[in-house]
Amino acid sequence: MKIGSIIVAILMFSLVVIFHELGHFLFAKKNGIGVNEFCLGMGPKLFGIKKGETLYSLRLFPIGGACMMVGEDENSDDAKAFNNKTVWQRFQVIFAGPLFNFILAFLLSMIMVAIAGYDPARVTDVAKDGAAAQAGLMEGDLIVRYDGKKINFGREIMVEETFDPIKDATPVEITYRRDGKKYTTSVVPQKSVRYLLGFVYNGDDMPATIQSVNKGSAFEAAGIMKGDVVTSLNGTRIASGNALMEYMQAHPLKGEPVKVGYMRNSLDYEAEVIPQASESYSLGFSYNMYAEKTSGFAVLKYSAAEVKYWIVTTVKSLGQIFKGKVSRNDIGGPVRIVSEISNVMSEASPYGAMVVIVELINWCVLLSANLGVMNLLPIPALDGGRLLFLIIEGVRRKPVNREKEGLVNGIFFVLLMLLMIFVFYNDITNLFR
Repeated sequence: MKIGSIIVAILMFSLVVIFHELGHFLFAKKNGIGVNEFCLGMGPKLFGIKKGETLYSLRLFPIGGACMMVGEDENSDDAKAFNNKTVWQRFQVIFAGPLFNFILAFLLSMIMVAIAGYDPARVTDVAKDGAAAQAGLMEGDLIVRYDGKKINFGREIMVEETFDPIKDATPVEITYRRDGKKYTTSVVPQKSVRYLLGFVYNGDDMPATIQSVNKGSAFEAAGIMKGDVVTSLNGTRIASGNALMEYMQAHPLKGEPVKVGYMRNSLDYEAEVIPQASESYSLGFSYNMYAEKTSGFAVLKYSAAEVKYWIVTTVKSLGQIFKGKVSRNDIGGPVRIVSEISNVMSEASPYGAMVVIVELINWCVLLSANLGVMNLLPIPALDGGRLLFLIIEGVRRKPVNREKEGLVNGIFFVLLMLLMIFVFYNDITNLFR
């Protein structure tokens, strides 16, 4: 990672956090709540400026921030104390943080959409005799609903296919526009069977080294491991990753055993591998994923849709975590985000400064929407947990015991810090791995 990328990432984090805390701050002032300190970062204070009752400060570690209000976690006789305000006033102040994250995501989306446009979910290809062709779908049709969900972008279909893949022949209802008219059709997924060996290799001119072996795969059953080099298939010499790719394309796997020659620690071995059948279902069409220019009111429309897209994607991703479908390697924190931002800048820079700017804005939208959603989770120590306590107070018509609430928030704060340490450790090990 380059120093410039790290600085850019810190500035992006800072913008997202400042806007979040600004929401708390402005609504605290609006409701007559005193603010002791408005800070960016965590840890020891580097410097600060006091204006009126509020200290504006910068702290050592550029992660997080805070709007510290009078009487926020304790009982106080001060009329400006947070806990002396009505449930509705306190609810506004807490909810304003995530709300401002969504507002920031929308403002940045307007800039991004105005510059780069959006990716309409237009059908780009329909397989001959495929499920979509049989249902009447044609190239150029614009998909507006997919399986009951409104669609603005091609990416939204990709998200649906990723988080809720088609597993059987249950019809998928698709609504599309053609020549200004709207149509609805049911596409019955078609079943196909592929035979797989279950490994990943390098597709270049270097020796065909196995990068990974899928758990429970045919290669694993045959004892072939990561790091082995494929040297032959059914007697045909394999000199490189490209040669292996060409052979596989010319000789699609079937159910018959495959004789695999491979090298391990400079010794030659041969194994008979029986490909495993893998069933899949397809709708038989491709869709657009590239941005097209737009203007006027459409910029507002698709900017709002952009924010919705990232909120929905974040919620679905959290669902995958709770379902246990996400591995440790899929979880990333600040270090991984900085690494990804660095990669984006490197990959986009050959296409010009404007492309880099659009990509960074896209990341800011993602981070801001993500922070808004995460803070609304009903977990103590997060805004969502505090909102939950306020809702309980509103229903009971009396506050939850302050000491018990503070204890619960404190315990969960420690747990969140431990989780943050784990995420940092995970990021570092993944980076070196």
